Amino acid sequence: MHILTTTSASLDDLAEPIDLRQAPADVVALSFTDSDLAGLATAWTADAGRLPSMRLAALRDLRHPMSVDLWIDSVARHARVVLVRILGGYDWWRYGCDQLAAVARERGIKLALLPGESHDEDQRLIEASTLPRAELDALLGYFREGGPANMSALVQRLARLAGSDAAVAEPVSVPKAGYYEPGVGVVEEPSLLKVGAPSPPSLSCRTSPPQGGRLLCGRRFRQSEMLQMAFLMPMKKRRRGRRQLISPLEGEMSGRTEGGATELDAGNLSAPAIPILFYRSMLLAADVAPINVLVEALKLQGLTPVPIFVSSLKDPASLAFVENAIATSNPAAIVTATAFASGAEPGAETLFDRAGVPVFQVIVATTRREVWEKNQRGLAPADLAMHVVLPELDGRILAGAISFKGEVETDPALAFRAFANRPEADRVAQVAKRVAAFVRLQRTERAKRKLAILIPDYPSAPGRTGYAVGLDVPSSVLAMLHDLKEQGYAVEGIPQSPRGLLDALEVGGLGLALMDYLALSADLPEGARYAVRAAWGDEIGLREAPLSVLPDISPSRG
Repeated sequence: MHILTTTSASLDDLAEPIDLRQAPADVVALSFTDSDLAGLATAWTADAGRLPSMRLAALRDLRHPMSVDLWIDSVARHARVVLVRILGGYDWWRYGCDQLAAVARERGIKLALLPGESHDEDQRLIEASTLPRAELDALLGYFREGGPANMSALVQRLARLAGSDAAVAEPVSVPKAGYYEPGVGVVEEPSLLKVGAPSPPSLSCRTSPPQGGRLLCGRRFRQSEMLQMAFLMPMKKRRRGRRQLISPLEGEMSGRTEGGATELDAGNLSAPAIPILFYRSMLLAADVAPINVLVEALKLQGLTPVPIFVSSLKDPASLAFVENAIATSNPAAIVTATAFASGAEPGAETLFDRAGVPVFQVIVATTRREVWEKNQRGLAPADLAMHVVLPELDGRILAGAISFKGEVETDPALAFRAFANRPEADRVAQVAKRVAAFVRLQRTERAKRKLAILIPDYPSAPGRTGYAVGLDVPSSVLAMLHDLKEQGYAVEGIPQSPRGLLDALEVGGLGLALMDYLALSADLPEGARYAVRAAWGDEIGLREAPLSVLPDISPSRG
């Protein structure tokens, strides 16, 4: 009998103990989100002279059990009121919830454990809290609505719970979704769309609604009308009922566009609209610097950015607003900074399916830049899960991180290290260029678009070209080639059989002239060119790509 060796890890295992060294206070508030903490800090500072003492702390600093114990002994056990808002619910801070619940009952502390998702109910958090259900619902209501006025009212209510005679006001409703304009705030209609509605591209260049295509490895896939490169690699199983997509990637090399232009016409009133979806919490916390910079970058590319804030893509009101905004603006693509998947049932259409245009996922990372820069894995596990893994279920195209968390200042009265979103200008610029390249590709005739289909190869194992467990890769490639030809792409000389395709790949075709290759590679960073030369040497030859579509074998791994 063999025993499978496995390892497991939690967020607690990945964190190191931290002693926040905070002094006790009457009111203590914890949250995973910087927007919650920033809002509370601003509200308390505005009326600090008449309020009881307060301490704020980020739950990301209290992931290790030892950190929790140190903080409870030095701060929480001396407080009158403790409020904790936990993104992900009880399971994401199980140890802290259990320890706080025990201390609160032992010392008569008013404890409120609230879910980070305002629309969800976590019965275990309710049972661990010491405040009545009605009070918990009222406290959650301030977070649900958000904004300076509600944060101020929340601070007053916490002060009242701590024994102060502060006046208590009920939460004030704030729109769940709406248009945003940098330098202005919430607007009824984007000014960029008032000068003239974007004209849709000609029918031959528009994105067709998602349609069923040929069978791809036993499952149906949808045609991509803006495809420049398609990577056919061994595919993992996805959620039951979801169809495989051919994922579109960047349309052209930077600076190389049809007609020699490097940008779309910025003065054209028909400049394509690009909705930018982001969380309402960023707006309410006045932490929208990444969105502001992205808006300017897209405008420089001759596009019409349309920023839209939403509370959640699962919220019916927000969803309805976005659906209407998309129908009104007729976008060429969508950029979203929202996390997780859209939440549709398996097999059901999502908001992005109905839009029928490419959706670029940008990451407003909660990871600090210095951590990301030094970590071989890049983003922290939570960011990878929320912004990379889950959005892929919607078929979103990962465009990368556009900002990281950075320290703003430390408020000694609150013993709180404030963090805000710090945009990365070069990363924002590359996202804007990539979106613009897609729009140019949309406007390019299909017969003039160039595609590459890469299939896996195993040079050390003869006969394994195009091999993938449980998948018929050569047959899938042939089906794709026929589909592309039917859709107007320039595909010639399609092999008659899978064996014929593999034989053609082994034989190869005409080569790309070395001087042409060097001219094209000149656009790459010097570091990238050096890495290629170090790995492959200076004598490099490539095959000439046909007019539109080129199936080829990927280079050996490593």
